[in-house]
Amino acid sequence: MHFHSDISVAAAGFHLEYKTVGLAACPEPILPSNGIKMGDRYMVNDVLSFQCEPGYTLQGRSHISCMPGTVRRWNYPSPLCIAKCGGTLTNMGGVILSPGFPGNYPSNLDCTWKILLPIGYGAHIQFLNFSTEANHDFLEIQNGPYHTSSMIGQFSGTELPPSLLSTTHETLIHFYSDHSENRQGFKLAYQAYELQNCPDPPPFLNGYIVNSDYSVGQSISFECYPGYVLIGHAVLTCQHGINRNWNYLFPRCEAPCGYNVTSPNGTVYSPGFPDEYPNSKDCTWFISVPQGHGVYINFTLLQTEPVNDYIAVWDGPDQNSPQLGVFSGNTALETAYSSTNQVLLKFHSDFSTGGFFVLNFHDFHAHFFNSLGLSLTFLDKLNSKY
Repeated sequence: MHFHSDISVAAAGFHLEYKTVGLAACPEPILPSNGIKMGDRYMVNDVLSFQCEPGYTLQGRSHISCMPGTVRRWNYPSPLCIAKCGGTLTNMGGVILSPGFPGNYPSNLDCTWKILLPIGYGAHIQFLNFSTEANHDFLEIQNGPYHTSSMIGQFSGTELPPSLLSTTHETLIHFYSDHSENRQGFKLAYQAYELQNCPDPPPFLNGYIVNSDYSVGQSISFECYPGYVLIGHAVLTCQHGINRNWNYLFPRCEAPCGYNVTSPNGTVYSPGFPDEYPNSKDCTWFISVPQGHGVYINFTLLQTEPVNDYIAVWDGPDQNSPQLGVFSGNTALETAYSSTNQVLLKFHSDFSTGGFFVLNFHDFHAHFFNSLGLSLTFLDKLNSKY
């Protein structure tokens, strides 16, 4: 109470008496089914809070306050705890209930729940209650986020399903009921568990691996060094599953017995290099560079059975083209220049004595030789010399 007087006209003032009276409390709030109330004071400005048991969703206000006034009341009604038809769960553990649980579920339901866990985790699912109309109302659990994902289990009737392991970080749970005979439904609990990594790849010869994360859902790719080709799948993904493994066998890089080359430079290895080439092989490589360019070839390793095992080189796309040379024996630094943008190489080995060869090729522009006053006739003479 506040009394104020100004500078003029005094008066007798006032006299009042007071005594305390008990204020009425707010009425006992309704406790929602399957809910929990926190707080036990119901006087003015007291606040109560509510939360639901696992698997239920709070509908309404989670906090209510006792209001002042001549009629004592709460500012909001007590909330409800309901089992929803579907939803998304992102906690590492939780409970899923059929709508209406522990009462009967309604007819014509079509409910979908998604369990979304961090990558590298799966869901361990345990059933606490289960009762549906047999062969009509079904619960389906799928190993993935889609209705097309692989099925872990489909359940109906009154038998309690066994524990399940989803092996992906996303699990789909689908429940549907028909128009008749409703039962109590189901109560299940899930808990995240950590999935193991895929095994480390073995040593990858003649190439390299991109990415070193071998956990679930991650991919690694394999690339070969120049002159080698990849045999197998270039990209492997660590699969979800109880037994962790890659989706394909590990690839390998091999020096092939011939192939077509369109890069401006590169390396050609003898088949199987760095191992010795096999006997009785005939391999063909076709090298093509842009128009107006030629191909320069030089051997950095040449170790074959003389005469019987050889590499022949043609100045063009086939064996009807002029031959640039036949290379054999145990020498290195052999070279050849083409006068066209296409070169054919053929390797032949007989029935005995293996060996090795490595040659590099580079394209060059004819303008380079023209600027030096050199002609293709010079190249012909150069090639004939070698």
